[in-house]
Amino acid sequence: MNPAEARSLESAALVVRDFRESDRRSWEEFVFACPAATFFHRIGWREIYEEVFRHRTRYLLAERSERIVGVLPLVQMKSLLFGHSLVSLPFAVYGGVAAVDEEATHSLHVHAVALGRELGVEHLELRNLVSAGPAWAHQDLHVTFRKPLLVEVEANLAAIPRKQRAMVRKGIQRQLRGEIDLRVDRFFELYADNMHRHGTPPYSKRYFETLQRVFGDDCELLTVLSPQGQAVSGVLSFYFRGEVLPYYAGDRVEARELAANDFKYWDLMRRACERGLSTFDFGRSKRDTGSFDFKENWGFEPTPLHYEYQLFKRQTVPQNNPANPKYRRAIELWRRLPRGVVNAVGPLLSRNLG
Repeated sequence: MNPAEARSLESAALVVRDFRESDRRSWEEFVFACPAATFFHRIGWREIYEEVFRHRTRYLLAERSERIVGVLPLVQMKSLLFGHSLVSLPFAVYGGVAAVDEEATHSLHVHAVALGRELGVEHLELRNLVSAGPAWAHQDLHVTFRKPLLVEVEANLAAIPRKQRAMVRKGIQRQLRGEIDLRVDRFFELYADNMHRHGTPPYSKRYFETLQRVFGDDCELLTVLSPQGQAVSGVLSFYFRGEVLPYYAGDRVEARELAANDFKYWDLMRRACERGLSTFDFGRSKRDTGSFDFKENWGFEPTPLHYEYQLFKRQTVPQNNPANPKYRRAIELWRRLPRGVVNAVGPLLSRNLG
């Protein structure tokens, strides 16, 4: 776009409307071009929310002269346990508005608040990288860990703090190796086992199969094998604009002794470096958790995430997370259930956990 076209676009009237199927290509092109957008703004998630989780979506876009200048994907969540909400985005680290200017951002916020009132939700939640402003209630619970990748593989290894680097070398010395899987079977067994031990309902195997189908090569499965060829740890990662985001993980109990989880993330980092990627996004963690400490041990600095809310029919920000004491008894009960029951019932519950 030349300067004259840019000035003409800025002066055109701004229109906010619902997404139409004919917008699919232009939405995706905007997301890849907009610096504020993330992998979770990609239009493929809309299909996943509706077809896998059976949630109603309301994807909003702002445009000038029929050119998209901002997007806001929203998902309507209805649950007897967690209530009625409008979220951008459930099951995602990041969400909220991705726009090229303040007017588009403001207009999308205004339309989202109006939509929340129209739908009669209890609250609107935006999972922002940048704060929407002081008028929004907020929750200071999550952080994200992102770090640039160095050009040389060995330089990335040397940049890992000494104690954590020793764990990586332990995995290498134990002759662990990583393999890229084209099917979700091995990963799902590791993931479901891990979720059971932690007392959390798993997502369905179909969900991971759909992620692979929708996002293709931008959704990758890495499985770590023992010297005997047994799958002991695995990770599903997303790729977006030079970034790798390890997002879902699983392991067996013996992975700890083998340092398989440490090796897993190093092998992913090594592969990303060799592919010429620029950023390793370790994703979000809650403060004061083992996951938070693990990522800090890798030399990553936490960056606060701005999860912000408009409260319509409630007085306080929702606390729908395992840190809430009211869910601890349910977590302990879940751990004691047979794996067959967990895998069958879990997806019916997890679709509302968001």
